[in-house]
Amino acid sequence: MPKLPAEAYAIIEGRHSDPFHYLGLHPEGGRSVVRAFLPEATNVEAVGDHGEVAPLDRVHDSGLFIGALPNGSKHYQLRAKFGNDVVEFEDTYRFPPILTDFDLYLLGEGTHQRLYDKLGAHPMRLEGVDGIGFVVLAPNARRVSVVGDFNYWDGRRHPMRVRGNGYWELFIPHAKAGDHYKFEIVGPHGHLLPLKSDPMAFASELRPKTASIVFDEARLPRPRPAPEGINALSAPMSIYEVHLGSWRRKDNNEWLTYRELAEQLPAYARDMGFTHLEFLPVNEHPFDGSWGYQPTGLYAPTSRFGSPEDFAALIDACHREGIGVLLDWVPGHFPDDPHGLGHFDGTALYEHANPLQGRHLDWGTLIYNYGRTEVTNFLVSNALFWMERYAIDGLRVDAVASMLYLDYSRPPDAWIPNQYGGRENIEAINFLRRFNTEVFARFPQATTAAEESTAWPQVSRPVEFGGLGFGYKWNMGWMHDTLNYISKDPIHRKHHHGEILFGLHYAFSENFILPLSHDEVVHGKRSILGRMPGDEWQRFANLRAYYSFMFGHPGKKLLFMGAEIAQSREWNHDQSLDWHLLEYKVHAGVQALIRDLNRLYRAVPALHQMDCEQAGFEWLITDDANRNVFAWLRKGFDENARCVVIINFSPNVYQNYRVRVPFGGKWKEVLNSDSAHYGGSNVGNVGEVNAEGGELRLTIPPLAAIFLVPES
Repeated sequence: MPKLPAEAYAIIEGRHSDPFHYLGLHPEGGRSVVRAFLPEATNVEAVGDHGEVAPLDRVHDSGLFIGALPNGSKHYQLRAKFGNDVVEFEDTYRFPPILTDFDLYLLGEGTHQRLYDKLGAHPMRLEGVDGIGFVVLAPNARRVSVVGDFNYWDGRRHPMRVRGNGYWELFIPHAKAGDHYKFEIVGPHGHLLPLKSDPMAFASELRPKTASIVFDEARLPRPRPAPEGINALSAPMSIYEVHLGSWRRKDNNEWLTYRELAEQLPAYARDMGFTHLEFLPVNEHPFDGSWGYQPTGLYAPTSRFGSPEDFAALIDACHREGIGVLLDWVPGHFPDDPHGLGHFDGTALYEHANPLQGRHLDWGTLIYNYGRTEVTNFLVSNALFWMERYAIDGLRVDAVASMLYLDYSRPPDAWIPNQYGGRENIEAINFLRRFNTEVFARFPQATTAAEESTAWPQVSRPVEFGGLGFGYKWNMGWMHDTLNYISKDPIHRKHHHGEILFGLHYAFSENFILPLSHDEVVHGKRSILGRMPGDEWQRFANLRAYYSFMFGHPGKKLLFMGAEIAQSREWNHDQSLDWHLLEYKVHAGVQALIRDLNRLYRAVPALHQMDCEQAGFEWLITDDANRNVFAWLRKGFDENARCVVIINFSPNVYQNYRVRVPFGGKWKEVLNSDSAHYGGSNVGNVGEVNAEGGELRLTIPPLAAIFLVPES
């Protein structure tokens, strides 16, 4: 064996950061020399442009071969013998780089908006050869290799080269879509890390397996767009929040696939009158019990329900039915599973190194380092990815409060102040503003919504005016106060009258969504129906009144699945909703009410056009605490677009109840939640009331709401 340079041993030992510098074709002493590292090969030849063959000498028992090409040959293939098999193939180390200098500039600057076009695994054709280009960020690694179906999962065979600020890349000829792969990384101290899934993978294996899957995005069908203006502040927005794995299941408790969901869910949402579907996170995640809120694959729709094409078919089916699609998006934290982002290159790359900044105490998850340009580029690009590739209509950002505050859910000595000594996470604030700015610039028809549970100002106000730039904010205060009120026995509600009134003091400070979400029907909180006091009749009447109150109140609407059928038990992610309850009239009645409330909300401009404007609301009755009655006027753009909403949260019937209105003449009772059709006692106003002297004299049904509009 000849004496080999140190660089050769770096290849053999798997610690060379730029294998192209040694392997492949190189001029040497006036000759064109080929070096190939092929473990387990017993014989290797280089085949030139015109079929000429040059044997390569085995210079090390590990599988290092060296030989000279015939003069004049510029391209070659390798022919190797493995046992009894002879294989002819392209040499990975003869191909040019994948990333351009401009790519490296944008990546270094952290402004590459189409990160998903460059990083990850992409089918491509280089120098007339088909294969897969792999690119991954690992700036502190000593060596990164691609391992997968194409190389026996052997990290010695395909070490990558590093470029720019730590971007490792490699084109592997004849690798193909459908191949499984991961990255084998040697950390900065020479330790081999657990195999890592691709942070930019577009498809993944079904848990508990964790390999990434090469996916050809060029073959991804683009869903048709949603109806124009579906997210506008003046448009009706009624959101049906869904966990795809438990909305409905097959007889053997198996999940519905994306395509089976596409056949059922959009049509159901349309029939129920919802304008939007919001999916709990669909990003790949290892633990079912996280409901998707601990994702490891931000760019991959979970494989639980099918392929990326199948997910695109579900979005297309929603849009075909006129339904917008919102995704729950989790840029606030990620799990520390060994195959994921945590300690990705042997250092705290995506997370903060200091656990006082880099770990959530509540969830045991890691927190993104928003001060690192590569990390914010990764997250912002992911938001844009779902809108471009899958025509998603908006993102609801989870746990925004945990991002905004450095001391979020921490004891006094367990957090690090910002540079000004404050508790605000300045880097996260800048990230959220950039995220919203880029989303609305690229996709002006889309929207974003923040789950923000504090009084942080201007969450849904423009960035240029000092806001965070979200389209909407969840009104967590409204949810908490009103659920607390409605859970009280009616005899005690007069002492909690302000819990209904208080929300209107700030109802127009943000563009609000009123959420009755999944978080309100788990962890011992009971179902929404389960919170209602009284006997069975009163419980269902309370529920109907509460839902009617929500639809008459300013703000967009959100209901978690199961609420519309008055599910009795808490939500269980391992089971289907209790659809059999619809065999009972009281449950079917609630479903019918939600359907009619949605249709009324969409049909009556006064109930949605000025949802987010003070001018669209006027109190009519606020001081009738003893009778638990509230009344207000909703207004649309047209001066004749008016709707009176009256809520009676007591079990008493009130006759000849006077409510002043802006117009004389007939007012139609367009919805009464006490209708027998919904399971009520059928007390009401026989469809219409005549306003005399600027007043309606009404019969107010028990534990119910009535909606009245002026006769046109």
